[in-house]
Amino acid sequence: MARKSSSRLRATIPPAHDLSRKRPNQEKGLPRTGKKAAAQGYWLYGIHSAVTALQNPQRVVYEVLVTRDTLSLLPATTHQPMVVDREQLDSLCGRDAVHQGVCLRVEALTPPSLEEALERPGPILVLDQVTDPRNIGAILRSAAAFGAAAVLVQDRNTPPETGTMAKAASGGLDVVPMIRETNLSRALSSLQQAGLWVIGLDAGGIRLNSDNLGNRRVALVLGAEGAGLRRLTRETCDEIASIYMSGPMESLNVSNASAVALYELTRLSS
Repeated sequence: MARKSSSRLRATIPPAHDLSRKRPNQEKGLPRTGKKAAAQGYWLYGIHSAVTALQNPQRVVYEVLVTRDTLSLLPATTHQPMVVDREQLDSLCGRDAVHQGVCLRVEALTPPSLEEALERPGPILVLDQVTDPRNIGAILRSAAAFGAAAVLVQDRNTPPETGTMAKAASGGLDVVPMIRETNLSRALSSLQQAGLWVIGLDAGGIRLNSDNLGNRRVALVLGAEGAGLRRLTRETCDEIASIYMSGPMESLNVSNASAVALYELTRLSS
């Protein structure tokens, strides 16, 4: 994203409250960042994640905290940013979190229905008990990059939205809707009834090749690392396919596999 001039930002962004000069023992004075905040939303961080969230009209944003050197990177917004020290963001996100000088307290997005998601163009990604929020975030990032319509997950075995997931998604969380369904096999059957060809990605399948799919719209199912696709999920798929790999590695991380598979599915659509 191009860096905007500070003069333009002063004209479009409400004046920022400067809390960066508070003494360390005053950091707890940040508004609504204590126990009450934990019950209302979560902290989303990272430049790309924050910018995309601020541009999403469906995203409820409670607070925008930003360091002075990052303020100019934010888009025009009706939310009044508060300038804070980097140490204050460390205390909110954790010192291992790469917040890049910006943190938003947001409400989790409301998942759309499967019918609403099907109105969007592109393939559907289905995750069969993928539980690592970083992997899910990375898959959402790839889904956004390759124009996927949605990512469908099983509600019970999928973690909620978190800052970790949003950071790994790098904005994809606010671009590609994540559908949560109770029964994954039933959801796959609904996709088949809607005309989608359901392909399970697993070892031992035929080579995934978009040349053989014609104009079919695809739902691509990926299983958890190690366990792969569950039996019932596998049996519900129309076919099982695998990614061709010419090197000595036998498998890929699930997020890497999703990126390669999405590329293969969409390479003829341009």
